[in-house]
Amino acid sequence: MSATATPPKPVDPIALERALAEANLETLLMVHTHWTRDEAFLERFAPHIKPLYGPVPSDVPESLAAELRERLLKLFAGGIPAEPPPLPRALMQKMMSIGAGEPVEDEFIPLLLDQMAFEKPLPRRDRPGRVPPPADFHVVVIGAGLSGICAGVKLGEAGYGYTIFEKNENAGGTWWENVYPGVGVDTPSHFYSFSFAQNPDWNQYHPRGADMRAYFLGVVERFGLRDRIEFETRVLGCEWDEAKQRWRVEVKRRDEPSRVVEADAVLNAHGIVNRPSLPKIPGLDAFQGVVMHTTRWNPDVPLEGKRIAQLGTGASGAQLAVAIAPKAAKLTIFQRSRHWLLNNPSAGQPVSDGVKWALRNIPKYAEWYRFRAYWFAADGLFPNVLRDPAWPHQDRSVSAHNDAMRELTLAYYREKLADRPDLLEKVVPEIPIFSKRIVMDTGYLDTLKRPNVELETDPIERVTANAIVTRSGREIPVDVIALATGFEVAKMLGPLRVIGRGGRDLGAEWGDEEARAHLGIQVPGYPNFFMTGGPNSAPNHAAGQNIVSERQVHYMIECLDYARSRGKRTIEPTEAAYEAFNRQIDERMPRMIWSHPKATSYYRNSKGRIYLSWPYRLVDYFHVTERPNPDDVQLG
Repeated sequence: MSATATPPKPVDPIALERALAEANLETLLMVHTHWTRDEAFLERFAPHIKPLYGPVPSDVPESLAAELRERLLKLFAGGIPAEPPPLPRALMQKMMSIGAGEPVEDEFIPLLLDQMAFEKPLPRRDRPGRVPPPADFHVVVIGAGLSGICAGVKLGEAGYGYTIFEKNENAGGTWWENVYPGVGVDTPSHFYSFSFAQNPDWNQYHPRGADMRAYFLGVVERFGLRDRIEFETRVLGCEWDEAKQRWRVEVKRRDEPSRVVEADAVLNAHGIVNRPSLPKIPGLDAFQGVVMHTTRWNPDVPLEGKRIAQLGTGASGAQLAVAIAPKAAKLTIFQRSRHWLLNNPSAGQPVSDGVKWALRNIPKYAEWYRFRAYWFAADGLFPNVLRDPAWPHQDRSVSAHNDAMRELTLAYYREKLADRPDLLEKVVPEIPIFSKRIVMDTGYLDTLKRPNVELETDPIERVTANAIVTRSGREIPVDVIALATGFEVAKMLGPLRVIGRGGRDLGAEWGDEEARAHLGIQVPGYPNFFMTGGPNSAPNHAAGQNIVSERQVHYMIECLDYARSRGKRTIEPTEAAYEAFNRQIDERMPRMIWSHPKATSYYRNSKGRIYLSWPYRLVDYFHVTERPNPDDVQLG
């Protein structure tokens, strides 16, 4: 060891041994190879590690697994150095392929290096030859949720002045607002986080709402964003001032008069899952009990011993039912449509102390574990949503791969509800699996079997002062109505007013459900106006909104840098690029499962057009948002 090298960190041998016993085996193999570069030992595992969703499970012999743990125990017994030396790309790719049990092609490497933080990029402000932004260049960010927080971090790193306006009293967006019982994330914890702020301290493999809230607030503090956020301040609209080449942004703080803030660029990061969709049921307004939507939940309302009616059986509904059923005297769940529930044994499971220790103390364990979470929770699921026109069973599935997932999940339903054929008949969907949002089963099927729970499929006719009346005339007395009925997603701007060049009105152009954009980020005629979570950018095949948000923020800054490097102030897509992109999306959609005749979901508008989903993989979105194509943009 050289005189300037960092001495190894002392290690607790008992804690190390416990961590190695509890940690994920494939990830430990990656750690061992990362430190030792022992390819011969790595290759001994190759025949035994299989793809997670393959027809046969991995079958690593216990003797080989024990040898791996013993090697790591000896490797780190004298202490753990801070960092191993960088790996050759070829070896890293070989490790990824063996660790995943299937080939990891060249196209994935840039994304994986970025998202797993295997390599720390040079901060943007320190890039040689980069033209720094003027001191008076200012960006307004609308919303301090996942995307807005990401934007604050990255704009600051790039040297841009910015202000984030947040309507709530604190940051976190939907994870600040949603406090309903059971609220959580169906994406793996160690993946649903920023690549630049990975968290080794998740309490569960799929985070609960409180954990997400704490994580985002922690990022705000860590990166010093709080002083750049104006809380309890709503953005009412923004209008392009052609003479000044700036945006006039109207904001309103609580009960104060509205005021105008000027900005050189605007990022709309207000999200699309914060405007509740309220059912239009006759009599609901006259109900004398308590009515609460999941996104407007009042935790002070007592539920113990109450007769509760739950409307909605999607992701929020499945979580809510599991949490409130033990408290209720009677829980009646009104099911309008059926959802496929996936069996994920890790969903709802706590992260053991040994695994947390490994994530915190063994360098590169966290990065390699994140790789595994990405590979199997994101693009590894993409084959499920791609239609095979030659597949003969289009009525139930769209490909052999999709059919195999259907059969696997159907077997899970039959096992869980073997003693309740009445429930099995009610809950098994007729739609292809993955044709609408998948729900993780964290106890919902078991909850349906509780003696105090009833699944009602008779449609609701009306609500009286203290009951719900179904179409067949059955009257069900209730004290509380819980609405797990989702969000108004199609009107993607919500009430935000956006007036572009020449008085163009984006809200009028989009109407209630016809949102379109270039890359889901920009629209011609609205210079320096950017979006996160825009039309046709949602990764509806799997997890990955965190990656999409990071890439959309990255693309915005690349656009601003590109314009400035050419001595220009503004950037927007050309009409030709906008039209070509949307034509490509429309031509692609018939190949996707979301276009299946039985697939009705919030991904589609009332005319059947799929306005929300990105019909390719996350790795494809990563590459198309690397930088603006000079042929696709116009500068001003």
